[in-house]
Amino acid sequence: MSEWRECKLGDVIKTNVNSLTSSYPFKEILYLDTGSITSGKLDSYHELLLEEAPSRAKRLVKNGDIVYSTVRPIQRHYGYIKEPPNNLVVSTGFTVIETINELSDSKFIYYLLSSNDIVDLLDSIAEGSTSAYPSLKPSDIENLEIFLPPLPEQKAIAGVLSSLDDKIDLLHRQNKTLEAMAETLFRQWFVEEVDEGWEEKPLSFFGKIVCGKTPSKAVGHYFGGHIPFIKIPDMHGNVFIFYTSDTLTEEGKLSQDNKTLPPKSICVSCIATVGLVSLSIIESQTNQQINSIIPNMNHFRYYLYLTMKTSYDLIQTMASGGTATYNLNTGDFSNILISYPEEKLLITFHSEVEHLFDKIYNNQTQIRSLEKLRDTLLPKLMSGEVRVET
Repeated sequence: MSEWRECKLGDVIKTNVNSLTSSYPFKEILYLDTGSITSGKLDSYHELLLEEAPSRAKRLVKNGDIVYSTVRPIQRHYGYIKEPPNNLVVSTGFTVIETINELSDSKFIYYLLSSNDIVDLLDSIAEGSTSAYPSLKPSDIENLEIFLPPLPEQKAIAGVLSSLDDKIDLLHRQNKTLEAMAETLFRQWFVEEVDEGWEEKPLSFFGKIVCGKTPSKAVGHYFGGHIPFIKIPDMHGNVFIFYTSDTLTEEGKLSQDNKTLPPKSICVSCIATVGLVSLSIIESQTNQQINSIIPNMNHFRYYLYLTMKTSYDLIQTMASGGTATYNLNTGDFSNILISYPEEKLLITFHSEVEHLFDKIYNNQTQIRSLEKLRDTLLPKLMSGEVRVET
């Protein structure tokens, strides 16, 4: 530990070095805004003509840079830039952090800035800002007092954490492939080879439709128990919902008027952010923004899940209704018409795709374990409590 030194983060980084100029060579850009990346997980880029891009599309990034949202740090809109497209432009809502290579390792600095202690500290600074909403200045990041190990140890620490993140990323990519395989089979069996003689039945024919509900926030003992309480943010990027940011107690569950979902119920977001589809893992509750399907038969389960996944455009259209906020009510959701193939075909299809979903489930279990290990190790490595040989 004697080789570790105290310094300001600004001693080993630079911020917002490169921005768009009149000589920028691309007419079409990929744009990254703050809402499209969370805890290093990228949702997508926006493909835009430069002349039509928002005024905030100005920051340029390169390999190894860190993007860190200056608004409400607790929301964790940050990420590590790895081999970016040449025409990538990011929002001025990010501070772009470039490390000084002779002094600091970019991955180490990224993990430092993603640690709970630093996120909480930056959030408290943002909450004390004089702007209309909690926000940071680049100087707030630069003025952070940090405890910095020698460069070889920084690289070794980053290597340990990166190896875990690489395994997590691999499992996520495997899951995308597995789900795509299931969706391809679904389209082949029920879209490309559709039998015109199949009946159409309302969604409620296939299972019980449940619209969730939020218990009274005024009753504190309804929250903080062991029962998952699913909200839309818990569904993003997840086939199975392993973790929820809120939980309910047994009292909170009883206040829900029989809205309990058994394991592997199909959750569909139907208000505001519409068209996300996930499966519950254990007995759960949801809020009122989610309509769920409890299948009447087990062999309906993945047929219904994939029907909902491939009905995104329909659900969006039904929810628009000419209003500013999308809202697909439970009645209209229940009456969505879908094909009712022969029972034998549904049973055969279920057996074909069930092993794919089992593998996704096992991968997500591994991901959760690896994330817990990484999150346990990170503060210990950053404080020097756990050392890495160099």
